[in-house]
Amino acid sequence: MLRTVGKSLFVCPPHHPAGSLELCPAVLFFCRPRCSGIPYVPQPRDKSVSARSVISFYNQSAIDIAAEKPSVRLTPTTILYAGKSPDNSHILRSAQYLYKELPVRVAHRIRDFRHLPFIVGCNPTILHVHELYIRSFHLLSEFPPVEDFESEEKYTKLVKDLLDDHKDVVTLLAEGFRESRKHIKEYKVIQDFLDRMLTSRLGIRMLAQHHIALHQEKPNYVGIVCTQMSLKKIIEKWADFSRQVCEYKYGFAPRVRVLGHVGVVFPYIPLPLDYILPELLKNAMRATCEQHADNPVNMPDVTVTIANNDVDFIIRISDKGGGMPREILEKVMQYHFTTCGSEMDPASENLDGLGTMMSAMNDGPNGAGPMYGFGFGLPTSRAYAEYLGGSLTYNTMQGIGTDVYLRLRHIDGNYESFRI
Repeated sequence: MLRTVGKSLFVCPPHHPAGSLELCPAVLFFCRPRCSGIPYVPQPRDKSVSARSVISFYNQSAIDIAAEKPSVRLTPTTILYAGKSPDNSHILRSAQYLYKELPVRVAHRIRDFRHLPFIVGCNPTILHVHELYIRSFHLLSEFPPVEDFESEEKYTKLVKDLLDDHKDVVTLLAEGFRESRKHIKEYKVIQDFLDRMLTSRLGIRMLAQHHIALHQEKPNYVGIVCTQMSLKKIIEKWADFSRQVCEYKYGFAPRVRVLGHVGVVFPYIPLPLDYILPELLKNAMRATCEQHADNPVNMPDVTVTIANNDVDFIIRISDKGGGMPREILEKVMQYHFTTCGSEMDPASENLDGLGTMMSAMNDGPNGAGPMYGFGFGLPTSRAYAEYLGGSLTYNTMQGIGTDVYLRLRHIDGNYESFRI
């Protein structure tokens, strides 16, 4: 079926409704040269994949079948107490679980790409991420069954390679949606897409890195689960990181005090905290520096308070950065919203800001990163917190400062927790 969009002619497959502008891989193949201005040249690792014709990447039947399957999500307790076997059979079982699970989860994300608004999905940066997922699906689903340690070793290498291939996905998505934001009519559609995409990506990376970590012997760790995690040490690590970024940007930085239940130790997965805490601390430090730039010597501290109980733990980050005006309170958790000007595109309005560790991490000393990036920091942190069975909320007093509350559930199995 032929369909005209503007002055361009596209080929729609029979199952794709002529009146719809939903993203479809077959349509993307034919429209890409006109959308992006560049030909599609796949860059796969696997030579058998590179030998295929381009159109084979858009064979939909296998993806459709996998996308209809439900994902099998594990609790952290299951991972923590699965134990290690003397013959390393636990590593083989982990690989066999990933072998069945990863193609299904990747197919779910490809289905989401297909249902983006057509003009948004044709953005070359978003299309590039879409192609990454399609290629990953074929590499994963066509890998021979994992039946012994030799095939497990090869499969683990594939998983490592794919993790490396996808390391810039968050930054690419942020850039792609920034570029196409003028075409976005319904923000809720994009927010739901990004929430699902980013939390699914977190889950996939946790499972994959857990399997890889099972090959290593590390004190107080079972895979990616730290059995004796000190919340105070995690906070101090990222406070030092954020101070480094802040000093590079402004020439000074506030001190960080850690109060409350500073001695608590419990099992948890540090990985999501390694995403969330730098965002919240950098936001607090940036606000403090900008509010007190005229008097950096007497700059107030950023205070982090830990509260722990049997069900969950809470981290409160308090700053004296002047708070937020009432008119932006409902917008600060929106992707791409900013409280500061855009350095990337002066003609854009409220495009960047609020920090993201996942963007341009080479902009600073030793890769410390900028104080703000694409405006993905807070909404991504909120999505991660909710995925982990918790919440991210804030209270602000205009002219004074802001308190941000991160609440997350324990994973020791005594109470209901989240599933990865």
